[in-house]
Amino acid sequence: MSSSSGPQQRRGDTRQRIQDVALELFAEQGYEKTSLREIAERLEVTKAALYYHFKTKEDIIISLFDDLTGPVDELIEWAQEQPKTLEMKREVLRRYSEAMAAGASLFRFMQENQATMRELSIGETMKRRLFLLVGLLQAADRPLEDQVRCVSALFTLHAGMMFLQHVEADPEETRQAALTIAMDLITQAHSHE
Repeated sequence: MSSSSGPQQRRGDTRQRIQDVALELFAEQGYEKTSLREIAERLEVTKAALYYHFKTKEDIIISLFDDLTGPVDELIEWAQEQPKTLEMKREVLRRYSEAMAAGASLFRFMQENQATMRELSIGETMKRRLFLLVGLLQAADRPLEDQVRCVSALFTLHAGMMFLQHVEADPEETRQAALTIAMDLITQAHSHE
């Protein structure tokens, strides 16, 4: 799945159009400074039409979060049933990288609106997901340096998504480079097995 398969590429139904426009406005103006009225105006619909789908801005963010992070939930569920092997951990990193690319605009929203995320109910949900992923990758029986490598592998993917978005490279190339480094870290953490 490429990084261009974000919300812009999803089916063009009204609910998804609202989500996409809201996310654009949140990115442009910030979550707090964007009103439902502005979202309705950008969509050229009435506020009543918008309310039919979403009552609050938080409802919009929660719906986006649910839609675009489903693959992460599926990944966690799958990984919890697997033996904690290097191959499983590499697959977790690969699939998590793809999920982040598919939900790139939402992950950027979360990064750029951390104070808002802490206030919204989804902030805690995302934090729990990250801790579950860390737990899946960690090797508690390994030396501390290897444990750090395991955790760093996950956050290397975040660094590639969040902090390297302004480098002069194709977003997919950046994602692949971050994934390569993450794979190197996880492999190195298991090199003494």
